Amino acid sequence: MKILLILPNWLGDAVMATPALEALCVIYPDAELTLIGSYVSIEALKYHPQCKRHYVDETKKGGNRFINTYRFAKVLGQHDLAITFRNQLHSSLLLFWSGSAITAGRKSWHSTLLLRHAIKPSHPSHLVEQYRDIAQSLSNTPLVIENLKLHIPSHRYSRPTLGINPGATYGSAKRWYPEKFAEVARAYSDRFEIILFGGPNEVGMANDIASRLNGVNITNLAGKTSIAELCSFIGGLDLFITNDSGPMHVAAAYSVPTVAIFGPTRHLETSQWMNDNSMIVRHEMKCAPCMKRECPLGHHECMTSITSDEVIEAVRNLKV
Repeated sequence: MKILLILPNWLGDAVMATPALEALCVIYPDAELTLIGSYVSIEALKYHPQCKRHYVDETKKGGNRFINTYRFAKVLGQHDLAITFRNQLHSSLLLFWSGSAITAGRKSWHSTLLLRHAIKPSHPSHLVEQYRDIAQSLSNTPLVIENLKLHIPSHRYSRPTLGINPGATYGSAKRWYPEKFAEVARAYSDRFEIILFGGPNEVGMANDIASRLNGVNITNLAGKTSIAELCSFIGGLDLFITNDSGPMHVAAAYSVPTVAIFGPTRHLETSQWMNDNSMIVRHEMKCAPCMKRECPLGHHECMTSITSDEVIEAVRNLKV
């Protein structure tokens, strides 16, 4: 059984697709997976033991994307089942041109025309459940979704360790403030070693936090880890404090005790999935969730109004 999966582009979304992926592998234990995705999503999920081939989608690079997509589809060849978790014309075309027998994706004008199954997931629901609804069209047996799962071994720390993730790739509206992260880190610096995480574009925020923690033993890994290292280091933490972000979902995959700070996004749709030892800190706002990359009203009150004391209190309610 050959199964082709086009993964979501974002790290967090790709991790939230893993319960559907794992459920398909339970139904089809002999499945050989071909994974297509962004560099980030492939680096996180390519370690799955049933992944036989993986490709970074580079059809945007150079020349005509339609021609590139057609050529890529012919390289991939036919699969028994094929699914896209992206709602994108070129992903539907890729499955169509691959010649795969049974294809599925989220319902849209292009998936309705090009794929065998164009699925409208139930709403409102968590994104994990939406991905399950799409994948369900590939099997007559009900898919049972469980925890998020990554096949990258977690790092072992010598001392209790707190991770701080001040970034969020989607945009500034999702980011709490460095001075507040620093206040929380200092409050727990007597109990934990502290590690700062972040991507290449988030080094400045991490450096800002570090500059406010003079005398505190911290390790600043912002911009210094591969995706696999990021997952491993997060997986071994004893406590994680983060914005709504990809690393937040990585932590959920390892059941790391987590406090997640939400502002402009839909917490019921993208909160940590099945992490019983987690807390959300958010304020009910008339203007939220706006789902914007930057605050359209200019005040960013959904995040500015959240205090460090609230996050510190949330940590006290966790089992750490």
